[in-house]
Order: sequence, then C-alpha cells, then structure tokens
Amino acid sequence: MLVDRHSSLLQTAGCFQYPDSLDDKKIIKDFMQWYIIYRNHFSIQRFKDGLSTLDVIHALEQHACVFKPFMCSSVEQLTSAALEEIFEVQLSEKGSTRRHEETRVLGFWRDYLLETEGLSLKDILIFATGLNTLPPSQIQPQPKLIFQSTSRFPVSSTCANTIKIPISKTYDQFKIDMDFGIQNSPGFGLY
Repeated sequence: MLVDRHSSLLQTAGCFQYPDSLDDKKIIKDFMQWYIIYRNHFSIQRFKDGLSTLDVIHALEQHACVFKPFMCSSVEQLTSAALEEIFEVQLSEKGSTRRHEETRVLGFWRDYLLETEGLSLKDILIFATGLNTLPPSQIQPQPKLIFQSTSRFPVSSTCANTIKIPISKTYDQFKIDMDFGIQNSPGFGLY
C-alpha cells in the first residue's frame, strides 16, 4: 500500500494514519499543507524579510501583475523563433568567402528550426545548453552559434552554451547531419 511505502515521510509530516477508506483525502490535505507551507515557512519568511528591506514587498503587493513574469515561472511553448533568438551568431569577417558560406548555412539553420517546429526543438535546446526549457530570465552565458568545418556533425559545449554547426553544401545534408548528431547525444536524462 502507498501509505506503508511512504510511512516515514508521512510520520515526519505528522499525518501518518491509516485511512478509513480509499476516498479519505485528509492524509493528502494534511501532507500537502505540511510539505508546502509548514516545511518552507522559515524560507518564505526570510524571503519576505529580504523583500521588505527596500520596501519591495509593498511594491509587489501593489503591482503584482507587473512583477508576475519575474517572480512566477511559466513554461512557454518552445518555438523556432524563440530558439533562434537566444543564439548569438558568430560570423567571420564581412566580405570573406567563409562569411558567404556561413550565411548560407545560417539559412539552413533557420530552415532546420522551422522544419522541426514542435518535433525536436526541445532536443536542440538540450543538446546546445543542457536545458529542457527556456528559463524565465536570460540564459547565462548567452548561447552562441558557431560554424565549424572540422566535423560533419554538430558539436556542443553545454557549459559554455555553445553549438557548433557543420558547414554543409546542401540543406538535405545539413539536416541529416544535424539530426544524427542531436539524436545520438546523451541528453543528460532530461527527456
């Protein structure tokens, strides 16, 4: 039974009792109250004290809707536009042959993001940054998109939030190489 399996945690919360029936929701209510409110009371109070230092708590109370995006996390649907926007593209010097190739491949990258809309954008984000969702604030360090000709497949450094994409001759080859590289990466177990 579930109550037996979690008896030590329920006992710590002070709500270890055997329910009268399967419909008894008192255990759940008591446990959730302990887990969310009582267990975190000291932390919540310290947070409120910190906010009141500069009278920020008063501004929060008066203008809650203005602070909501900064104080409350909400998971937004990952789109190709959002993913494209977070990367700082590092191009070679203007007028160089390499810059011309990079501009062509940048078009491949944008087409790739559009084509994979909703299918594997999360996989691309995990591959490049190690994150499975975009955080409410900016990603630090800002993710970089770098072009590389040393490998057919994308290479990433999640510590530096960097993805190196291959300079391919055709979009089809770019897509095949990107798919292979991303799908064969470990993914940090975030799926």
